[in-house]
Amino acid sequence: DAAVELAKILDVMEQYPTMKIDVRSHTDCRQTAKYNAALSDRRAKSTMAWLVSKGIAKNRLTGKGYGESQLVNDCGCEPTNESSCSEEQHQANRRSEFIIIDM
Repeated sequence: DAAVELAKILDVMEQYPTMKIDVRSHTDCRQTAKYNAALSDRRAKSTMAWLVSKGIAKNRLTGKGYGESQLVNDCGCEPTNESSCSEEQHQANRRSEFIIIDM
Protein backbone atom coordinates (compact mmCIF):
# COMPACT_ATOMS: atom_id res chain seq x y z
CA ASP A 1 0.00 0.00 0.00
CA ALA A 2 2.77 2.43 0.87
CA ALA A 3 4.44 2.11 -2.53
CA VAL A 4 1.24 3.14 -4.32
CA GLU A 5 0.81 6.19 -2.09
CA LEU A 6 4.49 7.16 -2.33
CA ALA A 7 4.27 6.95 -6.12
CA LYS A 8 1.51 9.60 -5.96
CA ILE A 9 3.77 11.89 -3.92
CA LEU A 10 6.61 11.28 -6.38
CA ASP A 11 4.33 12.16 -9.31
CA VAL A 12 3.28 15.46 -7.73
CA MET A 13 6.87 16.37 -6.84
CA GLU A 14 7.91 15.67 -10.43
CA GLN A 15 5.10 17.91 -11.69
CA TYR A 16 6.20 20.72 -9.36
CA PRO A 17 10.01 20.70 -9.41
CA THR A 18 10.38 23.50 -6.84
CA MET A 19 7.99 21.97 -4.30
CA LYS A 20 9.53 21.11 -0.94
CA ILE A 21 7.84 18.78 1.54
CA ASP A 22 8.18 17.81 5.16
CA VAL A 23 7.59 14.11 5.85
CA ARG A 24 5.99 13.55 9.27
CA SER A 25 5.78 9.91 10.32
CA HIS A 26 3.72 8.56 13.21
CA THR A 27 3.10 5.27 15.02
CA ASP A 28 0.32 3.81 17.10
CA CYS A 29 0.81 3.65 20.87
CA ARG A 30 1.76 0.00 21.17
CA GLN A 31 5.37 -0.47 22.28
CA THR A 32 7.22 2.07 24.37
CA ALA A 33 7.29 5.76 23.55
CA LYS A 34 11.07 5.55 23.00
CA TYR A 35 10.72 2.61 20.59
CA ASN A 36 7.92 4.38 18.69
CA ALA A 37 9.93 7.59 18.38
CA ALA A 38 12.82 5.66 16.84
CA LEU A 39 10.49 3.64 14.58
CA SER A 40 8.74 6.72 13.22
CA ASP A 41 12.08 8.44 12.64
CA ARG A 42 13.27 5.43 10.62
CA ARG A 43 10.03 5.55 8.60
CA ALA A 44 10.48 9.24 7.80
CA LYS A 45 14.11 8.67 6.75
CA SER A 46 13.16 5.63 4.69
CA THR A 47 10.43 7.57 2.91
CA MET A 48 12.83 10.40 2.10
CA ALA A 49 15.49 7.92 0.91
CA TRP A 50 12.96 6.28 -1.42
CA LEU A 51 12.03 9.64 -2.95
CA VAL A 52 15.71 10.52 -3.39
CA SER A 53 16.32 7.13 -5.04
CA LYS A 54 13.59 8.05 -7.55
CA GLY A 55 15.31 11.32 -8.47
CA ILE A 56 13.96 13.87 -5.98
CA ALA A 57 16.70 16.21 -4.76
CA LYS A 58 17.51 15.73 -1.09
CA ASN A 59 17.28 19.48 -0.44
CA ARG A 60 13.57 19.34 -1.30
CA LEU A 61 12.83 17.06 1.66
CA THR A 62 12.80 17.34 5.41
CA GLY A 63 11.35 14.85 7.81
CA LYS A 64 10.85 13.80 11.38
CA GLY A 65 9.34 10.96 13.35
CA TYR A 66 6.76 11.88 15.96
CA GLY A 67 6.19 8.42 17.42
CA GLU A 68 2.92 8.16 19.32
CA SER A 69 2.86 11.84 20.32
CA GLN A 70 0.21 12.92 17.79
CA LEU A 71 -2.48 10.24 17.75
CA VAL A 72 -5.50 11.01 15.54
CA ASN A 73 -7.95 9.25 17.87
CA ASP A 74 -8.37 8.26 21.51
CA CYS A 75 -6.22 5.15 21.25
CA GLY A 76 -3.57 6.02 23.77
CA CYS A 77 -1.93 3.17 25.66
CA GLU A 78 -0.11 4.96 28.45
CA PRO A 79 0.90 3.97 31.00
CA THR A 80 0.29 0.24 30.41
CA ASN A 81 0.94 -0.09 26.64
CA GLU A 82 -2.50 -1.71 26.40
CA SER A 83 -5.47 -0.39 24.45
CA SER A 84 -9.00 -1.57 23.73
CA CYS A 85 -8.94 0.07 20.29
CA SER A 86 -9.52 -1.92 17.12
CA GLU A 87 -6.76 -2.66 14.64
CA GLU A 88 -8.35 -0.13 12.26
CA GLN A 89 -8.10 2.56 14.94
CA HIS A 90 -4.43 1.74 15.54
CA GLN A 91 -3.83 1.73 11.78
CA ALA A 92 -5.16 5.29 11.55
CA ASN A 93 -2.38 6.36 13.90
CA ARG A 94 0.33 4.62 11.84
CA ARG A 95 0.74 7.16 9.08
CA SER A 96 3.02 9.54 7.26
CA GLU A 97 1.91 13.04 6.41
CA PHE A 98 3.37 15.05 3.55
CA ILE A 99 3.27 18.76 4.28
CA ILE A 100 4.08 21.23 1.50
CA ILE A 101 6.48 23.76 2.97
CA ASP A 102 7.48 25.65 -0.20
CA MET A 103 6.46 25.90 -3.83
